[in-house]
Amino acid sequence: MSILSILWSSGKAHTSIHRVHEEILSLVADEREKMHTWMLMGREAARNSDCGQMRHWRLSTRALKGRGIWKLSQWWLQRRLAREIERINPKVLLLDGVGVARLIIPVVARLNLGLRVIVVFHGQSRMRRSDPKLFDAIAAHRLRLVAVSEALAEFLSAKLERAVFATRTAMNPHSFKQELISRDDARIRLGVDSASIVLGAVGRLVEEKGFLPMLDVLSELSRVRTNIHLVLVGEGEQRPKLESRIRNLRLERMVTLTGYRQDAAQLYQAFDVMLIPSHSEGLGLVLQEAVMANVPVVASDLPVFVEQLGLRGIYVSPNDVSGWVTAIEHVLDSDRRLLAVEQGYQLAPEEAWERFRKTYVELLTEDSAPVRASQKCEKGKAF
Repeated sequence: MSILSILWSSGKAHTSIHRVHEEILSLVADEREKMHTWMLMGREAARNSDCGQMRHWRLSTRALKGRGIWKLSQWWLQRRLAREIERINPKVLLLDGVGVARLIIPVVARLNLGLRVIVVFHGQSRMRRSDPKLFDAIAAHRLRLVAVSEALAEFLSAKLERAVFATRTAMNPHSFKQELISRDDARIRLGVDSASIVLGAVGRLVEEKGFLPMLDVLSELSRVRTNIHLVLVGEGEQRPKLESRIRNLRLERMVTLTGYRQDAAQLYQAFDVMLIPSHSEGLGLVLQEAVMANVPVVASDLPVFVEQLGLRGIYVSPNDVSGWVTAIEHVLDSDRRLLAVEQGYQLAPEEAWERFRKTYVELLTEDSAPVRASQKCEKGKAF
């Protein structure tokens, strides 16, 4: 069976999306010569993929969005894409969100290939008025709209006025755990003192991740905990602002900005507590990774996090500095190992992986696969 996965862009900022598509393709990757991945923007991938043939189209944002004078160039682009899709003749198209769908679905609608289309939504993209009608071009039995979480599915269903199925993304827990390195080795790689209390945060350095207030949190905590340290793993446009705040608060010795690290998923055991202060998330794979690494998590009070950790989670509003201080102090003064175990029990990574695996195997191999929605969790403890 031939599958074509089309992603918006290569590059480090899109690594988590690449990982999800790689996990999906790996489920049916017995014949890798029949697996194809297209990156519409960017020149290189942040990861080395082992799932099929890779092609970088190196397109511009303007060409992809096709607005104004770029509308004509998009018409020519879609003709090129149509020829290449016909040449590959895939049975399934796996599309990365509404941006890719806007470009590719009109192409597919004009082709008489009878292929199936799966659109995977990873986050809350800005919707256009025309988007609900976009998906009418594909017969219902050949189209599946899938969100990576229950909360995201509900949001998109309302925006698109059609069913969006929730299939919570999960990583293979056995593969993930095998790649982890020990606490001491991880701290050596990060250049962090083995005796420090280390707060970890992983993600792009952008406003929506909520990292800036964590510096004020650290400043408050450091008044009574002189051996505390914050490690931010990631890169992004907010780095200069973070660096300025670090200097103003005189936290240079207490904060490490690692930049982008390809080995980030191996380093979780360096952390005593994982902080996820996001303002918005489609899923938040870092939450799953931290829990699988047995690191207790404090997260913002987003529905998508409550969905995964339920009553075992510790939640704080993103900008509530005093709330974060209280929550972190609570975790540090409690049995962290027990909390990590309880959060792992709630997340149930092995069961989640099995549901994810079974659902996508059905989607990729059956013409009328049932998509099973994730189970909702009750809202948990908040500080």
